[in-house]
Amino acid sequence: MDRKWRTLIIVCVAIFMLLLDITIVNVALPKIQRDLHASFTDLQWVVDAYSLLLATVVLNAGSLGDLLGRKRVFLTGVVLFTLASAACGAATSPLFLNLARGAQGIGGAIMFAVSLALLSQEFHGRERGTAFGIWGATIGAAVAIGPLVGGVLTEWAGWRWIFFVNLPIGALCLLFGMRVLVESRDENHGGIDIPGQVLLSVGLFALVLGLLRGNAWGWSSGRVIGLLAGAVVALAAFAVVELRQSNPMFDVRLFKVPAFTGAQIVAFTISSAMFAQFLYITLYLQDILKYSPLQAGLRFLPLSMISFFAAPLSGRLVGIVPIRVIMGTGMALVTLALYLMYGVTDSSSWLTLLPGFLVGGVGIGFVNPALATTAVSVVPPQRAGMAAGVNNTFRQVGIATGIAGLGAIFQASYMVGGTKHQFVHGLNNIFLVATFVALAGTILGFALVRGRDFVASAPEAAAAH
Repeated sequence: MDRKWRTLIIVCVAIFMLLLDITIVNVALPKIQRDLHASFTDLQWVVDAYSLLLATVVLNAGSLGDLLGRKRVFLTGVVLFTLASAACGAATSPLFLNLARGAQGIGGAIMFAVSLALLSQEFHGRERGTAFGIWGATIGAAVAIGPLVGGVLTEWAGWRWIFFVNLPIGALCLLFGMRVLVESRDENHGGIDIPGQVLLSVGLFALVLGLLRGNAWGWSSGRVIGLLAGAVVALAAFAVVELRQSNPMFDVRLFKVPAFTGAQIVAFTISSAMFAQFLYITLYLQDILKYSPLQAGLRFLPLSMISFFAAPLSGRLVGIVPIRVIMGTGMALVTLALYLMYGVTDSSSWLTLLPGFLVGGVGIGFVNPALATTAVSVVPPQRAGMAAGVNNTFRQVGIATGIAGLGAIFQASYMVGGTKHQFVHGLNNIFLVATFVALAGTILGFALVRGRDFVASAPEAAAAH
Protein backbone atom coordinates (compact mmCIF):
# COMPACT_ATOMS: atom_id res chain seq x y z
CA MET A 1 0.00 0.00 0.00
CA ASP A 2 1.34 3.45 -0.95
CA ARG A 3 2.42 5.71 1.88
CA LYS A 4 -0.28 8.26 1.09
CA TRP A 5 -3.05 5.71 1.70
CA ARG A 6 -1.43 4.58 4.95
CA THR A 7 -1.26 8.24 5.95
CA LEU A 8 -4.96 8.57 5.19
CA ILE A 9 -5.78 5.56 7.39
CA ILE A 10 -3.76 6.88 10.34
CA VAL A 11 -5.22 10.37 10.07
CA CYS A 12 -8.79 9.10 9.72
CA VAL A 13 -8.48 6.73 12.69
CA ALA A 14 -7.19 9.58 14.85
CA ILE A 15 -9.90 11.95 13.61
CA PHE A 16 -12.54 9.29 14.22
CA MET A 17 -11.30 8.88 17.79
CA LEU A 18 -11.33 12.57 18.64
CA LEU A 19 -14.66 13.34 16.95
CA LEU A 20 -16.30 10.26 18.43
CA ASP A 21 -15.72 11.89 21.80
CA ILE A 22 -18.00 14.80 20.86
CA THR A 23 -21.12 12.63 20.83
CA ILE A 24 -20.08 9.37 22.51
CA VAL A 25 -20.77 10.97 25.89
CA ASN A 26 -24.36 11.94 25.07
CA VAL A 27 -26.03 8.63 25.86
CA ALA A 28 -23.90 8.26 29.00
CA LEU A 29 -24.87 11.66 30.45
CA PRO A 30 -27.81 10.39 32.56
CA LYS A 31 -25.54 7.81 34.24
CA ILE A 32 -22.72 10.34 34.62
CA GLN A 33 -25.21 12.70 36.24
CA ARG A 34 -26.28 10.06 38.77
CA ASP A 35 -22.79 8.77 39.54
CA LEU A 36 -21.12 12.17 39.88
CA HIS A 37 -24.20 14.07 41.18
CA ALA A 38 -23.93 16.54 38.30
CA SER A 39 -26.31 19.39 37.44
CA PHE A 40 -27.81 20.01 33.98
CA THR A 41 -25.21 22.74 33.39
CA ASP A 42 -22.46 20.31 34.41
CA LEU A 43 -23.75 17.95 31.71
CA GLN A 44 -23.66 20.69 29.08
CA TRP A 45 -20.06 21.43 30.07
CA VAL A 46 -19.11 17.77 29.56
CA VAL A 47 -19.71 18.40 25.86
CA ASP A 48 -18.84 22.09 25.71
CA ALA A 49 -15.53 21.89 27.62
CA TYR A 50 -14.28 19.55 24.93
CA SER A 51 -15.68 21.47 21.95
CA LEU A 52 -14.68 24.87 23.30
CA LEU A 53 -11.04 23.97 23.97
CA LEU A 54 -10.89 22.20 20.63
CA ALA A 55 -12.22 25.35 18.95
CA THR A 56 -9.87 27.82 20.63
CA VAL A 57 -6.64 25.81 20.42
CA VAL A 58 -7.10 24.49 16.89
CA LEU A 59 -6.01 27.78 15.29
CA ASN A 60 -2.64 28.03 16.98
CA ALA A 61 -2.21 24.28 16.66
CA GLY A 62 -2.43 24.62 12.89
CA SER A 63 0.17 27.36 12.99
CA LEU A 64 2.27 25.28 15.38
CA GLY A 65 2.23 22.47 12.83
CA ASP A 66 3.34 24.84 10.09
CA LEU A 67 6.20 26.04 12.31
CA LEU A 68 7.47 22.95 14.18
CA GLY A 69 6.44 20.21 11.79
CA ARG A 70 3.04 18.68 11.17
CA LYS A 71 4.05 15.11 12.00
CA ARG A 72 5.61 16.12 15.33
CA VAL A 73 2.63 18.24 16.35
CA PHE A 74 0.10 15.62 15.25
CA LEU A 75 1.74 12.88 17.33
CA THR A 76 2.00 15.21 20.33
CA GLY A 77 -1.75 15.68 20.07
CA VAL A 78 -2.26 11.92 20.00
CA VAL A 79 -0.29 11.50 23.23
CA LEU A 80 -2.10 14.33 25.06
CA PHE A 81 -5.53 13.13 23.92
CA THR A 82 -4.82 9.57 25.05
CA LEU A 83 -3.57 10.62 28.50
CA ALA A 84 -6.54 12.97 28.96
CA SER A 85 -8.90 10.13 28.04
CA ALA A 86 -7.45 8.09 30.90
CA ALA A 87 -8.06 11.04 33.24
CA CYS A 88 -11.69 11.34 32.08
CA GLY A 89 -12.29 7.68 32.80
CA ALA A 90 -10.87 8.10 36.31
CA ALA A 91 -12.92 11.24 37.13
CA THR A 92 -14.55 11.39 40.58
CA SER A 93 -16.38 14.73 40.25
CA PRO A 94 -18.02 16.85 37.52
CA LEU A 95 -15.25 19.46 37.83
CA PHE A 96 -12.48 16.88 37.41
CA LEU A 97 -14.28 15.35 34.43
CA ASN A 98 -14.79 18.70 32.73
CA LEU A 99 -11.16 19.72 33.27
CA ALA A 100 -10.03 16.42 31.77
CA ARG A 101 -12.45 16.94 28.89
CA GLY A 102 -10.81 20.30 28.29
CA ALA A 103 -7.41 18.61 28.12
CA GLN A 104 -8.90 16.12 25.67
CA GLY A 105 -10.07 19.06 23.59
CA ILE A 106 -6.56 20.49 23.45
CA GLY A 107 -5.14 17.18 22.26
CA GLY A 108 -7.95 16.80 19.77
CA ALA A 109 -7.38 20.33 18.48
CA ILE A 110 -3.74 19.57 17.80
CA MET A 111 -4.63 16.46 15.78
CA PHE A 112 -7.56 18.07 14.00
CA ALA A 113 -5.66 21.21 13.02
CA VAL A 114 -2.97 19.46 11.02
CA SER A 115 -5.00 16.53 9.67
CA LEU A 116 -6.01 18.20 6.41
CA ALA A 117 -2.51 19.61 5.94
CA LEU A 118 -1.05 16.08 6.26
CA LEU A 119 -3.46 14.86 3.61
CA SER A 120 -2.92 17.88 1.35
CA GLN A 121 0.81 17.17 1.10
CA GLU A 122 0.13 13.55 0.03
CA PHE A 123 -2.87 13.93 -2.31
CA HIS A 124 -3.38 16.21 -5.31
CA GLY A 125 -6.03 16.84 -7.97
CA ARG A 126 -8.99 14.49 -7.99
CA GLU A 127 -7.26 12.10 -5.59
CA ARG A 128 -7.44 14.88 -3.02
CA GLY A 129 -11.20 14.97 -3.48
CA THR A 130 -11.36 11.21 -2.88
CA ALA A 131 -9.17 11.48 0.23
CA PHE A 132 -11.23 14.35 1.59
CA GLY A 133 -14.36 12.33 0.84
CA ILE A 134 -13.08 9.53 3.06
CA TRP A 135 -12.05 12.11 5.67
CA GLY A 136 -15.55 13.60 5.48
CA ALA A 137 -17.13 10.17 5.84
CA THR A 138 -15.01 9.68 8.94
CA ILE A 139 -16.33 12.92 10.44
CA GLY A 140 -19.93 12.07 9.67
CA ALA A 141 -19.65 8.51 10.93
CA ALA A 142 -17.80 9.49 14.12
CA VAL A 143 -20.22 12.22 15.11
CA ALA A 144 -23.31 10.18 14.24
CA ILE A 145 -22.20 6.76 15.49
CA GLY A 146 -20.99 8.13 18.80
CA PRO A 147 -24.34 7.56 20.53
CA LEU A 148 -24.34 3.90 19.44
CA VAL A 149 -20.79 3.24 20.62
CA GLY A 150 -21.50 5.16 23.81
CA GLY A 151 -24.65 3.13 24.38
CA VAL A 152 -22.88 -0.20 23.94
CA LEU A 153 -20.00 0.74 26.26
CA THR A 154 -22.21 2.41 28.88
CA GLU A 155 -24.64 -0.49 29.07
CA TRP A 156 -22.12 -3.33 28.92
CA ALA A 157 -19.01 -1.93 30.59
CA GLY A 158 -19.94 1.34 32.34
CA TRP A 159 -19.66 4.98 31.29
CA ARG A 160 -15.96 5.22 32.16
CA TRP A 161 -15.15 2.93 29.23
CA ILE A 162 -16.34 5.52 26.72
CA PHE A 163 -13.02 7.19 27.59
CA PHE A 164 -10.83 4.17 28.33
CA VAL A 165 -11.56 2.79 24.84
CA ASN A 166 -9.34 5.56 23.44
CA LEU A 167 -6.21 4.18 25.11
CA PRO A 168 -5.43 1.31 22.69
CA ILE A 169 -6.55 3.37 19.68
CA GLY A 170 -4.27 6.24 20.64
CA ALA A 171 -1.36 3.88 21.21
CA LEU A 172 -1.77 2.36 17.73
CA CYS A 173 -2.01 5.80 16.08
CA LEU A 174 1.21 6.82 17.82
CA LEU A 175 3.06 3.63 16.87
CA PHE A 176 2.15 3.64 13.18
CA GLY A 177 2.25 7.43 12.88
CA MET A 178 5.91 7.47 13.93
CA ARG A 179 6.71 5.02 11.15
CA VAL A 180 4.53 6.27 8.28
CA LEU A 181 3.93 10.01 8.50
CA VAL A 182 6.32 12.35 6.69
CA GLU A 183 7.45 15.59 8.30
CA SER A 184 6.57 18.90 6.62
CA ARG A 185 6.46 22.53 7.67
CA ASP A 186 6.15 26.10 6.41
CA GLU A 187 9.71 27.45 6.51
CA ASN A 188 8.46 31.05 6.29
CA HIS A 189 6.15 30.82 9.29
CA GLY A 190 6.62 33.68 11.73
CA GLY A 191 5.78 32.15 15.12
CA ILE A 192 3.00 31.49 17.62
CA ASP A 193 0.36 34.14 18.29
CA ILE A 194 0.04 34.22 22.10
CA PRO A 195 -2.07 37.44 22.40
CA GLY A 196 -4.50 36.14 19.79
CA GLN A 197 -4.77 32.79 21.58
CA VAL A 198 -5.59 34.47 24.90
CA LEU A 199 -8.18 36.86 23.45
CA LEU A 200 -9.93 34.16 21.43
CA SER A 201 -10.06 31.79 24.41
CA VAL A 202 -11.41 34.46 26.76
CA GLY A 203 -13.98 35.66 24.23
CA LEU A 204 -15.39 32.24 23.40
CA PHE A 205 -15.38 31.07 27.03
CA ALA A 206 -17.28 34.18 28.12
CA LEU A 207 -19.78 33.76 25.27
CA VAL A 208 -20.53 30.11 26.03
CA LEU A 209 -20.65 30.63 29.81
CA GLY A 210 -23.06 33.55 29.37
CA LEU A 211 -25.35 31.46 27.17
CA LEU A 212 -25.22 28.48 29.53
CA ARG A 213 -26.00 30.52 32.65
CA GLY A 214 -28.48 32.99 31.15
CA ASN A 215 -31.62 31.22 32.36
CA ALA A 216 -30.25 30.43 35.81
CA TRP A 217 -28.80 33.89 36.53
CA GLY A 218 -31.32 35.91 34.50
CA TRP A 219 -30.66 37.41 31.10
CA SER A 220 -30.77 40.93 32.53
CA SER A 221 -28.40 40.14 35.40
CA GLY A 222 -25.09 41.95 35.58
CA ARG A 223 -23.13 38.71 35.41
CA VAL A 224 -24.71 37.55 32.15
CA ILE A 225 -24.58 40.99 30.53
CA GLY A 226 -20.97 41.34 31.63
CA LEU A 227 -20.01 37.96 30.19
CA LEU A 228 -21.68 38.60 26.83
CA ALA A 229 -20.32 42.15 26.60
CA GLY A 230 -16.88 40.91 27.57
CA ALA A 231 -17.10 38.27 24.86
CA VAL A 232 -17.84 40.93 22.25
CA VAL A 233 -14.95 43.11 23.43
CA ALA A 234 -12.47 40.21 23.56
CA LEU A 235 -13.43 38.89 20.12
CA ALA A 236 -13.28 42.40 18.62
CA ALA A 237 -9.84 42.89 20.17
CA PHE A 238 -8.83 39.51 18.75
CA ALA A 239 -9.77 40.69 15.24
CA VAL A 240 -7.76 43.90 15.69
CA VAL A 241 -4.71 42.00 16.97
CA GLU A 242 -4.85 39.57 14.06
CA LEU A 243 -5.06 42.41 11.53
CA ARG A 244 -1.83 43.85 12.94
CA GLN A 245 0.08 40.55 12.96
CA SER A 246 2.50 39.88 10.13
CA ASN A 247 1.87 36.13 10.50
CA PRO A 248 -1.53 35.80 12.23
CA MET A 249 -2.91 32.48 13.42
CA PHE A 250 -6.27 33.65 12.03
CA ASP A 251 -5.78 35.74 8.90
CA VAL A 252 -9.01 37.75 9.00
CA ARG A 253 -8.11 39.25 5.62
CA LEU A 254 -9.17 35.94 4.09
CA PHE A 255 -12.76 36.94 4.76
CA LYS A 256 -12.34 39.19 1.72
CA VAL A 257 -12.47 35.93 -0.28
CA PRO A 258 -16.18 35.06 -0.58
CA ALA A 259 -15.57 31.29 -0.80
CA PHE A 260 -13.56 31.35 2.42
CA THR A 261 -16.32 33.26 4.20
CA GLY A 262 -18.95 30.90 2.85
CA ALA A 263 -17.03 27.85 4.10
CA GLN A 264 -16.89 29.23 7.64
CA ILE A 265 -20.60 30.05 7.61
CA VAL A 266 -21.46 26.53 6.48
CA ALA A 267 -19.12 24.99 9.09
CA PHE A 268 -20.72 27.02 11.86
CA THR A 269 -24.34 26.52 10.82
CA ILE A 270 -24.24 22.76 10.22
CA SER A 271 -22.53 22.29 13.59
CA SER A 272 -24.78 24.60 15.60
CA ALA A 273 -27.99 23.51 13.90
CA MET A 274 -27.50 19.75 13.42
CA PHE A 275 -24.58 18.37 15.45
CA ALA A 276 -25.56 20.29 18.61
CA GLN A 277 -29.03 18.70 18.39
CA PHE A 278 -27.68 15.22 19.09
CA LEU A 279 -27.40 16.01 22.82
CA TYR A 280 -31.07 17.00 23.10
CA ILE A 281 -32.34 14.23 20.82
CA THR A 282 -30.49 11.73 23.01
CA LEU A 283 -32.11 13.15 26.15
CA TYR A 284 -35.50 12.89 24.42
CA LEU A 285 -34.94 9.24 23.53
CA GLN A 286 -33.81 8.31 27.05
CA ASP A 287 -35.75 10.62 29.36
CA ILE A 288 -39.05 10.85 27.46
CA LEU A 289 -39.25 7.67 25.37
CA LYS A 290 -37.44 5.69 28.10
CA TYR A 291 -34.90 3.91 25.90
CA SER A 292 -31.75 2.49 27.45
CA PRO A 293 -28.37 3.96 26.40
CA LEU A 294 -27.88 1.14 23.89
CA GLN A 295 -31.42 1.40 22.52
CA ALA A 296 -31.03 5.17 22.14
CA GLY A 297 -27.70 4.75 20.38
CA LEU A 298 -29.17 2.25 17.94
CA ARG A 299 -31.77 4.82 16.86
CA PHE A 300 -28.96 6.99 15.48
CA LEU A 301 -27.62 4.18 13.30
CA PRO A 302 -29.66 5.07 10.15
CA LEU A 303 -28.25 8.60 10.20
CA SER A 304 -24.67 7.42 10.67
CA MET A 305 -24.81 4.76 7.96
CA ILE A 306 -26.38 7.07 5.38
CA SER A 307 -23.78 9.74 6.17
CA PHE A 308 -20.94 7.23 5.89
CA PHE A 309 -21.94 6.12 2.38
CA ALA A 310 -22.95 9.57 1.11
CA ALA A 311 -19.62 11.24 1.97
CA PRO A 312 -17.40 9.25 -0.46
CA LEU A 313 -19.92 9.94 -3.22
CA SER A 314 -19.64 13.63 -2.45
CA GLY A 315 -15.84 13.38 -2.52
CA ARG A 316 -15.91 11.77 -5.98
CA LEU A 317 -18.16 14.55 -7.26
CA VAL A 318 -15.63 17.21 -6.21
CA GLY A 319 -13.79 18.27 -9.36
CA ILE A 320 -16.76 17.24 -11.53
CA VAL A 321 -19.64 19.20 -10.02
CA PRO A 322 -19.14 22.74 -8.65
CA ILE A 323 -18.58 22.61 -4.91
CA ARG A 324 -21.27 25.21 -4.26
CA VAL A 325 -23.83 22.78 -5.75
CA ILE A 326 -22.63 19.85 -3.61
CA MET A 327 -22.46 21.92 -0.45
CA GLY A 328 -25.71 23.74 -1.14
CA THR A 329 -27.55 20.48 -1.76
CA GLY A 330 -26.19 19.01 1.46
CA MET A 331 -27.16 22.03 3.53
CA ALA A 332 -30.63 22.11 1.97
CA LEU A 333 -31.09 18.47 3.03
CA VAL A 334 -29.91 19.27 6.57
CA THR A 335 -32.45 22.10 6.70
CA LEU A 336 -35.21 19.77 5.53
CA ALA A 337 -34.14 17.12 8.04
CA LEU A 338 -34.46 19.50 10.97
CA TYR A 339 -37.90 20.60 9.82
CA LEU A 340 -39.00 16.96 9.47
CA MET A 341 -38.06 16.34 13.12
CA TYR A 342 -40.16 19.30 14.28
CA GLY A 343 -43.50 18.29 15.76
CA VAL A 344 -42.56 15.35 18.01
CA THR A 345 -44.71 14.69 21.09
CA ASP A 346 -44.16 12.97 24.42
CA SER A 347 -46.03 9.94 23.05
CA SER A 348 -44.38 9.79 19.61
CA SER A 349 -42.56 6.72 18.38
CA TRP A 350 -38.89 7.17 17.57
CA LEU A 351 -39.94 6.49 13.97
CA THR A 352 -41.21 10.08 13.92
CA LEU A 353 -37.54 11.10 13.83
CA LEU A 354 -36.53 8.57 11.17
CA PRO A 355 -37.30 10.66 8.03
CA GLY A 356 -35.19 13.48 9.46
CA PHE A 357 -32.39 11.08 10.31
CA LEU A 358 -32.31 9.64 6.79
CA VAL A 359 -32.42 13.01 5.01
CA GLY A 360 -29.95 14.51 7.49
CA GLY A 361 -27.50 11.66 6.96
CA VAL A 362 -27.36 12.37 3.23
CA GLY A 363 -26.97 16.08 3.90
CA ILE A 364 -24.13 15.65 6.39
CA GLY A 365 -22.39 13.23 4.04
CA PHE A 366 -22.58 15.70 1.16
CA VAL A 367 -21.45 18.75 3.14
CA ASN A 368 -18.34 17.45 4.93
CA PRO A 369 -16.06 16.54 1.97
CA ALA A 370 -17.00 19.67 0.03
CA LEU A 371 -16.41 21.80 3.10
CA ALA A 372 -13.02 20.19 3.77
CA THR A 373 -11.93 20.78 0.18
CA THR A 374 -13.05 24.41 0.25
CA ALA A 375 -11.27 25.09 3.54
CA VAL A 376 -7.78 24.34 2.20
CA SER A 377 -8.28 25.13 -1.49
CA VAL A 378 -8.80 28.89 -1.24
CA VAL A 379 -5.30 29.45 0.20
CA PRO A 380 -1.80 28.60 -1.04
CA PRO A 381 -0.65 25.09 0.00
CA GLN A 382 1.80 26.47 2.57
CA ARG A 383 -1.13 28.08 4.45
CA ALA A 384 -3.15 24.86 4.55
CA GLY A 385 -2.55 24.34 8.28
CA MET A 386 -3.88 27.78 9.17
CA ALA A 387 -6.87 27.48 6.83
CA ALA A 388 -7.81 24.05 8.17
CA GLY A 389 -7.50 25.39 11.71
CA VAL A 390 -9.86 28.29 11.00
CA ASN A 391 -12.46 25.98 9.50
CA ASN A 392 -12.19 23.51 12.35
CA THR A 393 -12.60 26.37 14.82
CA PHE A 394 -15.86 27.38 13.19
CA ARG A 395 -17.04 23.76 13.34
CA GLN A 396 -16.34 23.44 17.05
CA VAL A 397 -17.53 26.93 17.96
CA GLY A 398 -20.75 25.99 16.18
CA ILE A 399 -21.18 22.91 18.38
CA ALA A 400 -20.28 24.75 21.60
CA THR A 401 -22.49 27.77 20.96
CA GLY A 402 -25.22 25.59 19.48
CA ILE A 403 -25.42 23.48 22.63
CA ALA A 404 -25.38 26.61 24.80
CA GLY A 405 -27.75 28.70 22.67
CA LEU A 406 -30.22 25.95 21.87
CA GLY A 407 -29.97 24.83 25.49
CA ALA A 408 -30.99 28.30 26.66
CA ILE A 409 -34.09 28.17 24.43
CA PHE A 410 -34.83 24.61 25.55
CA GLN A 411 -34.49 25.41 29.25
CA ALA A 412 -36.67 28.51 28.95
CA SER A 413 -39.56 26.19 28.06
CA TYR A 414 -38.65 23.15 30.15
CA MET A 415 -37.99 25.06 33.39
CA VAL A 416 -41.57 26.41 33.35
CA GLY A 417 -43.03 23.12 34.57
CA GLY A 418 -40.44 20.40 34.17
CA THR A 419 -43.02 18.04 32.67
CA LYS A 420 -42.69 15.75 29.66
CA HIS A 421 -44.94 18.12 27.74
CA GLN A 422 -42.69 21.07 28.52
CA PHE A 423 -39.62 19.04 27.56
CA VAL A 424 -41.08 18.26 24.14
CA HIS A 425 -42.24 21.85 23.73
CA GLY A 426 -38.67 23.02 24.31
CA LEU A 427 -37.31 20.39 21.93
CA ASN A 428 -39.65 21.49 19.15
CA ASN A 429 -38.67 25.10 19.73
CA ILE A 430 -34.99 24.32 19.14
CA PHE A 431 -35.81 22.16 16.10
CA LEU A 432 -37.54 25.17 14.58
CA VAL A 433 -34.76 27.61 15.45
CA ALA A 434 -32.16 25.20 14.08
CA THR A 435 -34.13 24.88 10.84
CA PHE A 436 -33.81 28.61 10.21
CA VAL A 437 -30.12 28.60 11.17
CA ALA A 438 -29.45 25.81 8.66
CA LEU A 439 -31.51 27.61 6.01
CA ALA A 440 -29.38 30.73 6.45
CA GLY A 441 -26.25 28.60 6.05
CA THR A 442 -27.67 27.04 2.90
CA ILE A 443 -28.39 30.35 1.22
CA LEU A 444 -25.18 32.12 2.24
CA GLY A 445 -22.97 29.13 1.47
CA PHE A 446 -24.39 28.73 -2.02
CA ALA A 447 -24.11 32.45 -2.70
CA LEU A 448 -20.53 32.87 -1.47
CA VAL A 449 -18.66 29.69 -2.49
CA ARG A 450 -17.51 30.38 -6.06
CA GLY A 451 -15.11 28.47 -8.28
CA ARG A 452 -13.07 31.53 -9.23
CA ASP A 453 -11.93 31.98 -5.62
CA PHE A 454 -10.10 28.62 -5.57
CA VAL A 455 -6.38 28.34 -6.30
CA ALA A 456 -5.47 26.91 -9.70
CA SER A 457 -4.48 23.44 -8.42
CA ALA A 458 -7.69 22.88 -6.47
CA PRO A 459 -10.38 20.44 -7.67
CA GLU A 460 -12.99 23.18 -7.80
CA ALA A 461 -10.82 25.25 -10.10
CA ALA A 462 -10.77 22.36 -12.53
CA ALA A 463 -14.53 21.99 -12.36
CA ALA A 464 -15.08 25.68 -12.88
CA HIS A 465 -13.41 25.77 -16.28
